[in-house]
Amino acid sequence: MDSTALMQQFASVQGFFEQNPLIFALFLAWTFYWKGMALWKAARLEHQKWFIALLILNTAGILEILYIYIFSKKVGSKKDQAPSA
Repeated sequence: MDSTALMQQFASVQGFFEQNPLIFALFLAWTFYWKGMALWKAARLEHQKWFIALLILNTAGILEILYIYIFSKKVGSKKDQAPSA
């Protein structure tokens, strides 16, 4: 894909959001919610590299959801083990 086609595609997406401000607001709310949840979890688990990646990359919540539900699971941590009787 050349730079002209990429710029036309970007202008198309930008035009869509300009014509539909409610969808843009919902998109922002969705993104901020998942980013905040993922950053909080990464900070609490002391995953510094994940925290930086999540802070810098904007993936519309996709990477954040994957981190929360897949990559943040600590194998063998005390929280994951059942309490002994």
